[in-house]
Amino acid sequence: MNSPGQPSPLILNVDDNEGARYAKTRVLKHAGFSVIEAATGYGALDQLREHAPALVLLDVKLPDISGIEVCEKIKGDPATVSTLVLQTSAAAVQTLDKVRALDGGADSYLTEPIEPAELIANVRALLRLRQAEEALREADRRKDQFLATLAHELRNPLAPIRNAVELMDPRYRADDKVLAEARMIVGRQVAHLSRLVDDLLDVSRITHGKIVLRMEDVDVGTAIANAVEASRPLIDKKHHLLHVSAPQADCKVRGDSVRVAQIIGNLLSNAAKYTPEGGYLELSAALEGDEVVLRVRDNGIGIAPAELNEVFNLFMQSNGAMPHSEEGLGIGLSLVKTLTELHGGTVEARSEGLGKGAEFSVRLRAVRKTGGEAPGPVAKEGAGSMRRVLIADDSVDGAESMSILLETRGHEVCVTFDGLSAIEAARSFHPDVAILDLGLPGADGYQVARSLRANPDTEGALLIALTGYGQESDRARTRDAGFDGHFVKPALFEDVMRAIDAEGAPGRPRNRGAGVAAAG
Repeated sequence: MNSPGQPSPLILNVDDNEGARYAKTRVLKHAGFSVIEAATGYGALDQLREHAPALVLLDVKLPDISGIEVCEKIKGDPATVSTLVLQTSAAAVQTLDKVRALDGGADSYLTEPIEPAELIANVRALLRLRQAEEALREADRRKDQFLATLAHELRNPLAPIRNAVELMDPRYRADDKVLAEARMIVGRQVAHLSRLVDDLLDVSRITHGKIVLRMEDVDVGTAIANAVEASRPLIDKKHHLLHVSAPQADCKVRGDSVRVAQIIGNLLSNAAKYTPEGGYLELSAALEGDEVVLRVRDNGIGIAPAELNEVFNLFMQSNGAMPHSEEGLGIGLSLVKTLTELHGGTVEARSEGLGKGAEFSVRLRAVRKTGGEAPGPVAKEGAGSMRRVLIADDSVDGAESMSILLETRGHEVCVTFDGLSAIEAARSFHPDVAILDLGLPGADGYQVARSLRANPDTEGALLIALTGYGQESDRARTRDAGFDGHFVKPALFEDVMRAIDAEGAPGRPRNRGAGVAAAG
């Protein structure tokens, strides 16, 4: 059956017997199909070229050329090879006849007389098969487009990073202003790469059903501020004017604060990307009944009517929008839809057509909260004190650059590049803090952590995992191994420093993990 609003599939009924042809046409039309007819083989080929039916119901015995020859011509022509052929016959009913027809390219074969229910069931089954094949081809096309875009997006930041690093070479004798700009370039491009990787990881988590929401009462104004801050570089780069209509002070939704900000940020970034330079963007939030409605409008390139229902599909990028898309993998709106639905909300896209802008609306359940105590200040015991920090990372550049940064803050640092060396060094170095990669050679980061927890001289160290593994299952494993913190590369150095300053003092409570006693 076809969906409401979609045209019924067109079927070409080919049979030189007028009575049989009439009977099959009547059955097909009664089932909701559109039908055209032909009484000869060459007539069928003419109809096929003119009308491009989805399926040909083809009798074997025809007055000019046989139905098997017609089928071979259909399947041999690149323009019609995907047309379904259901061969029928009242005379050629032997197994050899069926084999010959199927070898000639027929998609199925029925012998007459055919019961109406059997005919319709076969037609519908073949049309479902065709739809599945078309969906696979479209998925393959989008995959190829996504991979090409991914390669482009990953290469784009590498050029400015390489140029900036080149500028830092002493032989160029760059002044402090140039060096500062070079560092800012590297920082911006690394942040962009991190966002790309985070989006890819989110897609993986969604695909495997591993998105975990940390539910709380989320202040919508704060979420908007965070989203605008994250999107501001792209908005400013394209010289857009952004107007924000903030909600009332007590406007809250029930959700994950990071993900709510991500929903808004993705919509803002999408609007900025697909609006020509100097455009107008509007972000508003309002309480409507029991829902908070977030709207992002733009005066950009708009959305074609045929693509309006496709915009939330994974890896979807409009052909008309591609020249305007400066960055992104075609997954931002898919994440918006999935994250919104995980919050129990809905999202809708509207556009009057190409060149007429677009509007996206997100509806989330509102929370009305009165009272409540503000959290007290977090003590930062030992902030600024010198610590002995053990680093274990098989990335030499990563370990040494972290070591240099820590030493500039006055910490004493010991660097190792494999797990066994880290365990050995800890026996004499007695670290206050250990920053460990998980994928270490010799002994992995989990084994190193358990070894440090099992040793009375190092059991009180602050253990921080600094790794490329960032899924919830990875965090659970680090907790079980005795780690106190988990940062995903590339982590901000200031975030690592805050953890060391706040928790690095000796004598602080530590995560004992699971199975530490057994490790000893």
